[in-house]
Amino acid sequence: MKPMAHLGVGIGWRPEIADAVDRLDGLDWVEVVAENICPGHLPEALRRLRERGTRIVPHGVSLGLGGADRPDPQKLTELGERAVALGAPLVTEHIAFVRTSSPVLEAGHLLPVPRTRDALDVLCANVRIAQDALPVPLALENIAALFSWPGEEMTEGQFLTELVERTGVRLLIDVANLHTNRVNRGEDPAAVLDAIPLEALAYVHVAGGVERDGVWHDTHAHPVPPVVLDLLAELRSRVEPAGVLLERDDDFPPEAELAGELAAIREVVTAGGTAAQAEAAPEPGSGAQPGTGSQRKAEDGTAAQAGAQPGAGGEGARTRVALGQAALLSALVAGTPVPEGFDRARIRVQVRALAAKRADVVAKVAPELPGILGGRTPYRTAFLAYAKGRPMTAGYRRDAMDFAEHLLIQDLPADPAARRRLTTWWRERAGARPPRRIVRWARTLTGRAA
Repeated sequence: MKPMAHLGVGIGWRPEIADAVDRLDGLDWVEVVAENICPGHLPEALRRLRERGTRIVPHGVSLGLGGADRPDPQKLTELGERAVALGAPLVTEHIAFVRTSSPVLEAGHLLPVPRTRDALDVLCANVRIAQDALPVPLALENIAALFSWPGEEMTEGQFLTELVERTGVRLLIDVANLHTNRVNRGEDPAAVLDAIPLEALAYVHVAGGVERDGVWHDTHAHPVPPVVLDLLAELRSRVEPAGVLLERDDDFPPEAELAGELAAIREVVTAGGTAAQAEAAPEPGSGAQPGTGSQRKAEDGTAAQAGAQPGAGGEGARTRVALGQAALLSALVAGTPVPEGFDRARIRVQVRALAAKRADVVAKVAPELPGILGGRTPYRTAFLAYAKGRPMTAGYRRDAMDFAEHLLIQDLPADPAARRRLTTWWRERAGARPPRRIVRWARTLTGRAA
């Protein structure tokens, strides 16, 4: 595997901090959520960064490569288009599942895959499909989790190591996620770092979180705690990472605090540094190159090993993984019984966290709704009541529309002026009239009978 091109210290680019990022001194690179940009209409702030030579890496959150289904070709195409538009040297995603197809359910969140042979077979097969479709190399991130799967057959280190050996994929190690899993699942971060092939390291994520009632929540909305910087130092003692990136997704602090966190990260990375990376970074804009995935993997020395198990990712494994994931996701978002072997208390925490995140994201994609409903508190009360028996099936924007229609069916909100505003909002986006009273009554009665 060729050495990773040097990236340096960077930050996750978000529209809310675009101006601050533009002014940060010594910023080497940025990472952008791939699904939040359109290749043909990049935000002006991102275009300025690229023109200055700042490297930009797209970070996907919706492929669900750990899911039982094969990767969506359209999603792979779109991720590759973003890599080309940004001139990125690689793209990154997560070792997670995010949806099921039978039943059709969306988690709206990254959920852990079981560390079993079946799940690894399916993941490896999906990774190879993605590698062949993408125009640049792929790296995968370890995720934070609130719970563990019963009956796991491998440790995190074993699972990640075999994934790399069988596919040649690079790793994006999130040290904040290692800390989360230490608190929530009793896992030893040092053991993970000792076990994984660090020559496959693409770069590192650092982020903040908070502990409540013995559960660590990976919020990306709090300052990076010393314990996470200590883990970064642990990793740095083993390898010189090509890049380290600060993630912040909400409750953005003043610019000076962001600069201070970056300085603290840089201090850890440079303390006791070894020889510089053997390979200098390629010229900006040279990362995304034409050619097939198999050609690039041969050139980069990252082709999957020939020793992958026969039948890996076969239909039997996919079916078994699908059944387990569907049962779990249904319990998390549709109120069905928790499958045998899971920690029910932790699953309840995850259910509440998913519902709260769903309400928050819908409020972001449809910011008019809290205003129409009288503020954040009445909005959240109404949305959480709606979400209890109505799992998300088609993304947050569709969820916002379904929530509005649900209220209108019940002749809500009670205030006539607010109901008229909600009707207008719904009509402008749906391109249709809201259901008339007789239809609303029929749907309500049908819902009660279900």
